[in-house]
Amino acid sequence: MDWEARTIEAMIRIYCRARHGAARGLCGDCSGLLAYARERIAKCPFGTGKPVCNQCTVHCYRPEMREAVRQVMRFAGPRMVWRHPVLAVRHLVRSKVYSSGGRSK
Repeated sequence: MDWEARTIEAMIRIYCRARHGAARGLCGDCSGLLAYARERIAKCPFGTGKPVCNQCTVHCYRPEMREAVRQVMRFAGPRMVWRHPVLAVRHLVRSKVYSSGGRSK
């Protein structure tokens, strides 16, 4: 699950730098969101067989945090291809594998 934590961190950093002007580190709101996301990823009941969150049957994020992550992903997702291509491609592949009913590790 380390890949997923790295992916969400990269996305939050891209978002925070562009939306909140954080040149180094994260603003308070984004730091809180990252801490929350890491906690939820670590406590995922699916463990290493975890699907990508938007295709999961168990939504473990509180509604307001889920919306915040959705906004981050909407903004940072397209930018990930240029800033973090390996993480972006891995996430896209896992999304396609799970949407077709397969499982990937």
